[in-house]
Amino acid sequence: MDPESRTNGTTITEFILLGLVETPGLQPVVFVVFLFAYLVTIGGNLSILAAILVEPKLHTPMYFFLGNLSVLDVGCITVTVPSMLARLLSHKRTVPYRACLTQLFFFHLLAGVDCFLLTAMAYDRFLAICRPLTYSTRMSQTVQRILVVVSWALAFTNALTHTVAIATLNFCGPNVINHFYCDLPQLFQLSCSSTQLNELLLFAVGFIMAGTPLALIITSYAHVAAAVLRIRSAEGRKKAFSTCGSHLTVVGIFYGTGVFSYMRLGSVEASDKDKGIGILNTVISPMLNPLIYSLRNPDVQGALRQVLTGKRALA
Repeated sequence: MDPESRTNGTTITEFILLGLVETPGLQPVVFVVFLFAYLVTIGGNLSILAAILVEPKLHTPMYFFLGNLSVLDVGCITVTVPSMLARLLSHKRTVPYRACLTQLFFFHLLAGVDCFLLTAMAYDRFLAICRPLTYSTRMSQTVQRILVVVSWALAFTNALTHTVAIATLNFCGPNVINHFYCDLPQLFQLSCSSTQLNELLLFAVGFIMAGTPLALIITSYAHVAAAVLRIRSAEGRKKAFSTCGSHLTVVGIFYGTGVFSYMRLGSVEASDKDKGIGILNTVISPMLNPLIYSLRNPDVQGALRQVLTGKRALA
């Protein structure tokens, strides 16, 4: 045991992550599937980012936020999947205590920024549709940058709070985590000390970090829906709703998986379900986001064609 472990009462120096499957014969299949998903996610999100950078039509606030979201999606999947693939290759399922907490910190940091960025995107749509005359001044480049910086600052505070709080808990055994990455609910189950305060902190901070942005998103889209329904032409309504549909789909996936992940603390039998939700949250959602945002968007599709064919748009 190292000296630091003695100071906070922790006797465990590493955890064992069971991963997605324990059957040796299925592990190569899982490796190939998740390697493919990782490469598709990285390729898709970097393509979206490249398209936004090279296409002047996409140099707008909405696509500035979308570019940031693509970077976050790359980060989210990189925090969890490569380490899981490395364990599958090496057949070593242990993860050091500090590495586990580091993964936890970065996962909550990126998820937190995601949360606030989705709110900023909803606010952008509200201004564009409900306040078009003042849109350019209210959503200037300075405002866009401030929204992104504030998102990172709040998410950093949240992630650091949870990481410090979990570091105060004692882990004296067992050390087996029935998951493929380190997260709060699974670590709570392994703690020898009371997690009541930690769970209370998770709910309280979660209400502020997730509940407030969700309320703002719903309020923004309630105003957007009311404004769109006042548009007389069917074509105009369709165009306005199409710019919001993709964002609402991503919001639904993000918040749906988040609620299922953290609102059922203390349920040991839910671990296998948590793996499925974890896959949705860390793999499927980042992989689908580029498809969701480009599927019904001709500007993004055109820019992606330019990127993939090597033809750059003239600025």
